[in-house]
Amino acid sequence: MFRLNNKTAIITGGGSGIGKAIATVFAQQGAQVYVLDMDEKGGGATIQEIVDAGNKAVFYKCNVADQKNVKNVVGEIVARHGSIDILVNNAGIAHIGQADNTNEEDFDRIVAVNIKGVYNCLHEVIPFMKEKGGAILNMASIAALVGIPDRFVYSTAKGAVAAMTLSVARDYIKHNIRCNAISPARVHTPFVDGFLAKNYAGKEAEMFEKLSKTQPIGRMAKPEEIAYLALYLCSDEASFITGCDYPIDGGFVKLNN
Repeated sequence: MFRLNNKTAIITGGGSGIGKAIATVFAQQGAQVYVLDMDEKGGGATIQEIVDAGNKAVFYKCNVADQKNVKNVVGEIVARHGSIDILVNNAGIAHIGQADNTNEEDFDRIVAVNIKGVYNCLHEVIPFMKEKGGAILNMASIAALVGIPDRFVYSTAKGAVAAMTLSVARDYIKHNIRCNAISPARVHTPFVDGFLAKNYAGKEAEMFEKLSKTQPIGRMAKPEEIAYLALYLCSDEASFITGCDYPIDGGFVKLNN
């Protein structure tokens, strides 16, 4: 079950964290993985780990906010492999701030990556999926489902991702293209460690524990746990599922009251 043999998968933001875990799991399950990331070092490391394990992966440096760049990369992948079966729109950046202290430059930067980046990948990949169908997975967030303090533009962007998921699922159902989303709560990634080191120097362990306990389950998710849900939703076993957004949050949305 959940094999991805003979399937081509594009995973954006696959150089670290959740994207790296998804790329690794998909490759383990037989997919030819293409990792798109701006971080050449991280992307290269992801590819090396996958290849060393005997699986198939290729890295492309790609700025998802640049439609021409995305178009060129997708074109190369199709020329190389002939088709695209899976697209995981995982690339995204975070921001802390409220409506009145989020400046225009930061607002535009988040929108360019977290909204336009998803659009660019959808725009370039969907035409190659129309003939034989495919699976699209967008990375949303619980920030699109509940009010999170100091996450104004990030929540705005993830809300747009959730809405795009529904629109794509509706528009391309006749082409056998499924589109779903995952909405994680806090996940323990290198980003979290860097954030704590930058903002809470000397108190990293204390703040990590505090953030972990905001999930009723008492801890953050592991990237691999997000990857396993992504695997299911992109596998043929999930062929009856489209237009859905799955919270994977340790009870955050429903039990935090």
